[in-house]
Amino acid sequence: MTHVRIESDIEYAKADGVSLALDLYLPTVDGPAPVVLYLHGGGWQVGDKRDGATERLELLASYGVAVASANYRFAAQATYPAQLHDVKAAVRWLRANGRRYGLAVEKIGAWGASAGAYLASMIGLTAKNVELEGSVGDHPDQPSHVDAVVHWFGQSDLWANSRRTWLEKEILNPPFEGPLLGLGDVSENPAAARATSPLTWASADAPPFLIAHGDRDRVTPAAESLALHDALVRAGAQSTMMLLGGAGHEGEEFDRPGHLRLTAAFLLSHLGDAR
Repeated sequence: MTHVRIESDIEYAKADGVSLALDLYLPTVDGPAPVVLYLHGGGWQVGDKRDGATERLELLASYGVAVASANYRFAAQATYPAQLHDVKAAVRWLRANGRRYGLAVEKIGAWGASAGAYLASMIGLTAKNVELEGSVGDHPDQPSHVDAVVHWFGQSDLWANSRRTWLEKEILNPPFEGPLLGLGDVSENPAAARATSPLTWASADAPPFLIAHGDRDRVTPAAESLALHDALVRAGAQSTMMLLGGAGHEGEEFDRPGHLRLTAAFLLSHLGDAR
């Protein structure tokens, strides 16, 4: 484990008057450090780049991978694809500015939890779609593709994950997918939900994926991650699936040192070991 220096509240872009910022967790390594963009969860409605700062982001950085944890606009501020435009702008910012912070930016990873995992996956799967690039940020000359994706307990099929029986609608929180798409309910436009789902975008061009999900997740079923893993493998992409026994949504099992070490090892193997 190495010492980690933190640089906070760095503006990477503005979107519709909203300042978008990120925090950097910078490990002390020999030479430039590989870097992964981290995106927090919260159903695209709540959450912050500082969520899990000590037990997750700083600990992973101590294993030699710099972490750039970024905020993005919530569904109440703007609907999809605004969030994807924001996080692609963060990747471009890293490529344009990362060297001044000692980062190796030739290859960049994307890592997210829950709603952030959805966004990280969409960065990885839509690299060749010009319409989804957006115009957020000051570095349109920089590419927004990523070279590895870590997907933790996220959504892969917005239509399937949003479906509820009448009883589930009575006792569970409303699905998050509708507000992201500007809909009262995803059933109003199933085609839009499918078009914005990672499953739809799985292809042989996808970067390597590391997918982790808890088998006791009652918010986003493990079937969502299993389906994404299967779609990637069937398409000819590289995917590794880990099912964490006994773990629920955002379970503490994900932040245990052993699991974060495995996550760091995956990133180092695909982004380059700077130690």
